[in-house]
This record gives sequence, C-alpha cells and structure tokens, in this order.
Amino acid sequence: MSETSRPLAAGWDVHDHVVLLTGGAGLLGRQHAGALRRAGAHVVVADRDEVGAARAVSEGEGRPGLSVRVDLTDARAVRELVALTLKTYGRVDGLVNNAAIDPKFEPKDGPLHADAFEDYPLTAWQAGLAANLTSAFLVTQALAPHLRARGRGSVVNVASIYGLVGPDQRLYHEEDAPPRFKPVVYSVTKSALIGFTRYLATYWAGTGIRVNTLTLGGVQNGHDAGFVQRYSARTTLGRMARPDEYSQALLFLLSDASSYMTGANLILDGGWTAW
Repeated sequence: MSETSRPLAAGWDVHDHVVLLTGGAGLLGRQHAGALRRAGAHVVVADRDEVGAARAVSEGEGRPGLSVRVDLTDARAVRELVALTLKTYGRVDGLVNNAAIDPKFEPKDGPLHADAFEDYPLTAWQAGLAANLTSAFLVTQALAPHLRARGRGSVVNVASIYGLVGPDQRLYHEEDAPPRFKPVVYSVTKSALIGFTRYLATYWAGTGIRVNTLTLGGVQNGHDAGFVQRYSARTTLGRMARPDEYSQALLFLLSDASSYMTGANLILDGGWTAW
C-alpha cells in the first residue's frame, strides 16, 4: 500500500512508541498513561508519587510500562531518569510534560483569604515555578541530545485555559464562605508553557522534532455541585470534561497524524475560550 493510499486511521498509530510522561500519577496523568498503554505504547511514568506512578503503568488493560519515582525539579535526577529510559527501551519517541501543582483550596482566616495575590507566599510561587515550568525545561533539555541524534520526536506540553485567559475567580467563591482564588503561579506557568512550545518549535526548525501544546479545560474530579454548575455555565458545551476526553488529542499529537503540526496549541475546553 502506498503512503498516499494508507488509511487515515493508520496515522494515529503509536504502537511500540516509547513515551516519557511526567506527572503520570494524577487524575489526567493516569488517563493519558492508560490510553497510551492500550494503544500499544511503552510508557515511562515519572512522578514523585511512587505508588501512583506504579498504578498508572500497571492498572487496567494495556501494555505494562515503567514507573520511576523522581523529583523532576532536580537536574541530576532528571538526567538519570532519561538515562534509565534509554537504557530500558533504547529510544524515546515522545515526551509529555504533564507534571504540575494545581493547589486545592483551603480557606484561611484573616482579612486576606486562600491564595489571594496580595499575600501569596514566595515559597508557593517558587514551588509552582519549579514543578510546573522548570520540570518541563529540565526533562526536555535532558532528552534533547537523543531527539536531535534521532532526527525525530514529538514533545507535548500540557497547559490550561488559564494560560490563555485569566481565571474567572467568581467560580471559586461560595456563599457564606471566605473567598478563594485560583493562584497566580498556576496561570503564569501555564502561559509560559505555551511560550516554551513556540520557542522550541522554532529553535528545532528542520530537525524533525515537533513541539506542540495541549491546552485543557476543567475536568470532573469530585467537585462540589455548586462549582460544577458555575463552571459548566461558562462553557459552550455546558459541562466539564470527562477524564477520558483528552487522551485522544494526546495520541494525535504524539502520532504521525499530526506530522505537519508544530508550534501549535490544540485547545480542548468545551468552548470556554470561544466566548
């Protein structure tokens, strides 16, 4: 069968691809790992959560993968992670920079409340920068020599709608409760990942390495009914995403189906940013 007559679905194939996935122990990380494993990919899940990472590469159907407990903000540990991946599989076809801190809300006492900008702690700012942004820099940099030597590879940086637009802070305010806020570091780092994508895509022009952003909206994760209602009312589709609705887009970006796509931002937000 010629290349031009190949069925369209064949381009989505990631069977036998080796994919390094950071932050794979979380809700969406497990979904991503599961989808890749069911598609026949070899998945390496890197996360501080050793138990969660192990679950991500073993639970459910699909090809078993490799889990690695690692501090992704430690340059030496990241280099060891990449070396272990290459020693185990011999190559890496795709990298998914998914690791991030997305703080839960804990109302505080006092005149300024949970995650308000005016008293946002420097330590929290630094931790968010390290986990959400520096980790992507370190892992991509450590893997870069291998990708350049191969002359191919797909890097996907996972961002958020709050990297495109400011958070609607009204969503987090409940009647008869202290105000809560989506923290500044989350929006800033997710916005920076989009810029990171564009920089790398143009920096690696002509090398065969593609870099894209996957920008996601809110996903169902046991939120209280009031929040779900407020959030859903802001989307064009009128609901939050199911945890499994993002994985096919990730497979697309990692596969040859997106072979003419680099420096782009694929947005899955239920129409949030269409308003």
